[in-house]
Amino acid sequence: MDLSNPRRLGAADFDQELLILFDAYVHGDIDRRGFLDRAAKFAVGGLTAAGLLAALSPDFVIAQVVPQGDPRIRTERITYDSPQGSGPMKAYVAQPANATGRLPTVLVVHENRGLNPHIEDITRRLAVAGYLAMAPDALTPLGGYPGDEDKARSLFAQLDQGKTRQDFLAAAALLKARPDSAGRLGVVGFCYGGGMAHFLATQLPDLAAAVPFYGNHPPAEDAAKVKAPLLIHFAAVDERINAAWPAYEAALKAAGVRYTAHQYPVTQHGFNNDTTPRFDPAAAQLAWDRTLAFFAQHLKA
Repeated sequence: MDLSNPRRLGAADFDQELLILFDAYVHGDIDRRGFLDRAAKFAVGGLTAAGLLAALSPDFVIAQVVPQGDPRIRTERITYDSPQGSGPMKAYVAQPANATGRLPTVLVVHENRGLNPHIEDITRRLAVAGYLAMAPDALTPLGGYPGDEDKARSLFAQLDQGKTRQDFLAAAALLKARPDSAGRLGVVGFCYGGGMAHFLATQLPDLAAAVPFYGNHPPAEDAAKVKAPLLIHFAAVDERINAAWPAYEAALKAAGVRYTAHQYPVTQHGFNNDTTPRFDPAAAQLAWDRTLAFFAQHLKA
């Protein structure tokens, strides 16, 4: 592997064992030192373990699709109250610049690093597609997203998840009730956010649509609480998430829940995140096209 090559690196440029090791690091199963120690055996030909970590880590600049200040949209940063959770919470809101009426709404839930530039970009992409989109920052009670992914991951582990769940429930209620909302609410989430999208689907009987990307599943007994249609995206190489799917799928079927699940061949966990080499452009585009079609069906109809 030549990290000096200007070509954008993809998952195929890295050993699968190293990718699994990076996934464990991203999700807190090992710390930075543990990753570097175990990645050392892949550091050959002048590479270092630290260089491998840097190559696998997000590059927000190259991946931006809808830049800040894009004239097609307008954005704002708001504070909302979560009385059963963490209290005052920060969120990023985007909507079409020329909107004149009420808009279908989408709650965007980030990965386990808080509201970083990638999730802000996802929120702007939804605004371009015609939605009022809102992305809360779960790290608000700890000072908000710190601008550093390692620090963000460490802070995230300190959150009271019971309060954080209440923070997203409060965000959903606020977004649905906004005067510029048409009242139909969808949710999309990625990794941790995918798990949160699943959770919200068990808690909000009036949720109109939920799209979890490779997120942890709720307990099987909670499947009967799901009233919203689900569009579920899976990576192919993602045993940590995929192992729990058969039991939850059986529970969804037993409960008569409307769902569609797609697994994308040869993809890694995080394949939709275009800031890292795990990004799979073809799979991400297909998953995004399916997501927009699903939201159009259930939120714009």
